[in-house]
Amino acid sequence: MNNALKITAFAAALAATFGTAYGVGRGVDPLVAAEDRPAGRHGGHGGEGKGDAAPRAADEVPGGLQVSESGYTLALRTPTLRAGAREEIRFAVKDDTGRKVTAYQREHGKELHLILASTDLTQYRHLHPVRAADGTWSTPVELPEAGGYRVFADFTPAGKKAGNLTLGADLAVSGAYRPAALPAPAAVAEVDGYRVVLDGGLRAGQAGELKPSISRNGRPVTDLEPYLGAYGHLVALRSGDLAYLHVHPNEGGPGPVVSFTATAPSAGTYRLFLDFKHGGKVHTAAFTVPVAPVAQSGGEHGGSDTGTPAGHAH
Repeated sequence: MNNALKITAFAAALAATFGTAYGVGRGVDPLVAAEDRPAGRHGGHGGEGKGDAAPRAADEVPGGLQVSESGYTLALRTPTLRAGAREEIRFAVKDDTGRKVTAYQREHGKELHLILASTDLTQYRHLHPVRAADGTWSTPVELPEAGGYRVFADFTPAGKKAGNLTLGADLAVSGAYRPAALPAPAAVAEVDGYRVVLDGGLRAGQAGELKPSISRNGRPVTDLEPYLGAYGHLVALRSGDLAYLHVHPNEGGPGPVVSFTATAPSAGTYRLFLDFKHGGKVHTAAFTVPVAPVAQSGGEHGGSDTGTPAGHAH
């Protein structure tokens, strides 16, 4: 089988479960000390025009690591799919009474954002499913690689005090499984004929600025198109446990630079996925970014060890 493992749905589920547990147990450094830690919720969508998300307290769990939070549960109806097949993924969000949620606050034009990522962070999808009247969400998806995946539902229940939530659940994709290494850190990504250069860096427990600059055929792209009400969307996932951070850009646009303010929940290695729209199509550029522990980050204006300077904290 060309050195590939034939992975069944059951084996993929085991791989996803134990892979996540292994990442949580081995590679996640603690957050900064309490006196250095801003208060507030980490993860989920940033505010319109602000793009910053404050870190969670040390006893809180970063976004996407829990299937249930604040009385809401992500119920994945299709926990297994087949690699290379176009299939429908179905799920619901249930409240603490077990009822399906049918009322959501719209954020950036959508009631709910669905993110799929493989546990090796080489596959990524940003989807916008359709909600049926009974609260069941569905969307078609085709995933080319077998293995363990994580499904993230990013939403805000309407009329509730829970605020924005990001719930996560494991997804197993059966087929020929070929383990892949995390791509090496690099400040440049090429996608669909576009060149994206990442300036700035993530910092553990502190806000930092990320400034990707987009060009095509050697010329800066200055006419980016709004995508879901913004000129760019950024998702960061921590390697190992896939802790989730989703922010939106600061004011500005329409290119070539899209500025984001973000806070990494801890030291570690992160995979960044930038969605931007140009020429009527959405493109996704990906970066691997290491984040040093706070003691090694060089103080208030210290950068990460990506080789690019960190932005000023907001």
